[in-house]
Amino acid sequence: MPRRGAEPKPPWTAVPAAMKAEVARILGSPVARAERVYGGYAPSATYRLLLADGRRAFFKGVYPTDSGAKWDLDREEEIYRGALEYMRPWAPDFYGSTRADGWHGILLEDLGPQNSLPWTAAKARRAARSYAEFHKNTYGRKLPRWLSRVEHRDFSAFWDRLAGSGELDRTAALAGARAEEAAEWLDVALPVLRETARALAHARPPFALMHFDTRSDNVWLHADLLRMADWNWASVGPPEFELAAFAQSIAAEGGPAPERVEAWYADVLPLDDDALDASIAGIAGYFADRAWREPIPGLPRIRLVQRKQLRASLAWAARRLDLPDPKWLGAVPVRA
Repeated sequence: MPRRGAEPKPPWTAVPAAMKAEVARILGSPVARAERVYGGYAPSATYRLLLADGRRAFFKGVYPTDSGAKWDLDREEEIYRGALEYMRPWAPDFYGSTRADGWHGILLEDLGPQNSLPWTAAKARRAARSYAEFHKNTYGRKLPRWLSRVEHRDFSAFWDRLAGSGELDRTAALAGARAEEAAEWLDVALPVLRETARALAHARPPFALMHFDTRSDNVWLHADLLRMADWNWASVGPPEFELAAFAQSIAAEGGPAPERVEAWYADVLPLDDDALDASIAGIAGYFADRAWREPIPGLPRIRLVQRKQLRASLAWAARRLDLPDPKWLGAVPVRA
């Protein structure tokens, strides 16, 4: 039965027979049992597979759908095939891919049940240090030229876009009865946030490989090793950006404050303060631009998550940049 409160996902019986046969060929054993895996915010077909010979694997697939939800498995397969040497041991091993009847599936190492939540201080510390080791592994190294070097730059312009479009009032309106207070705060803070975030557009190497979508539904903790799945957004850029995004997401999900995650990370890989400031401001701008928008068909929970991250990221930006306390964020709804 589908799990309540999660995006719909097709059962294993919906997978084409030709694809099941190819899965068995690639893995060297037929599938004895397939457990549907819920999590994330898209209705992709995801299963933990138990093979007849006792081994396990993970299947991730896309399929014909009219839900409006789109996700790029072609890009993720390209990244596994072309960059896995830089991603190990933080990424799962890649076993192969298959296509049939409009479906496309990739086969990966099974990382087991997700175990990052709830975020305790001990878990967050282990995750932060392993994340720093991941970035340190490729920091300043020559990486494949086909990996994008510009994804982080988009986050430099969200505050400018909000100010220019007049839509900053939509961000303030998230505070409901405290919308006027929010609008006044944003008016005072906007010049600092805009100027600080703009520096992201001019970030210069050395860079590192970035996962670019690191949050609890995409990570596992195996002892002191952070394992990450869903690599379709992987790119190259400043590690400060990745750390900022991950630290605020941990706080948004009830974990330690981002400053603590930052300190644990910096024990392994020192951070550039200006790059970190620009990243925090830019990420807060992204959520200020997204959190008030209409729900996306097929992704009903995404705006709720973005409101949580707006609260975490903008509060951190205010502390970091010596801005007034944005108390109005407490009025932004974060429950369905």
